[in-house]
Amino acid sequence: LWKTHKWRFFGYGASFFFLLTLPILNALAIPVATVGGLIFNDAGEALLLRTDKWSGLWGMPGGKIKYGETAEQAFIREVKEETNLEAADVKFELFLDCIEPEEFYRKAHFVLLNYTCGCRNAAETRLNDEAQEFQWLSLEAALKLPLNGPSERLIQAIAEERRINI
Repeated sequence: LWKTHKWRFFGYGASFFFLLTLPILNALAIPVATVGGLIFNDAGEALLLRTDKWSGLWGMPGGKIKYGETAEQAFIREVKEETNLEAADVKFELFLDCIEPEEFYRKAHFVLLNYTCGCRNAAETRLNDEAQEFQWLSLEAALKLPLNGPSERLIQAIAEERRINI
């Protein structure tokens, strides 16, 4: 009798149990708070990275905010981890919702807090394993690259703010 009951639960009842818990599982799939941004060298050029996580498109350094750190601290940390650069004069620029972007390697929902900053050690740019190559470019030149959506929106916003002809 016990074996029959156990078999029923894991046989027929398991799919019913899964359907009952589906709304709970969806509620647990919450957006991920992330930071990213443009780093400018002394010549006013922005650092762009090409990464496989974004289907080989060009973008900006960034990542998740860790528990206990501010968004600005997370941006400074991500810049250092991904590029070996020391962020200076950090400025918040733009908030973006990024819901299931097609170009990202997996299904995700990001809340993006975007920054700009300068750096004093651009010649020391060294990528970690998250990006395959980098370029320092003007905003106009950057907009001609195949960019991921969030990076393109930030570059356009900064270019408009600086009144650059795009």
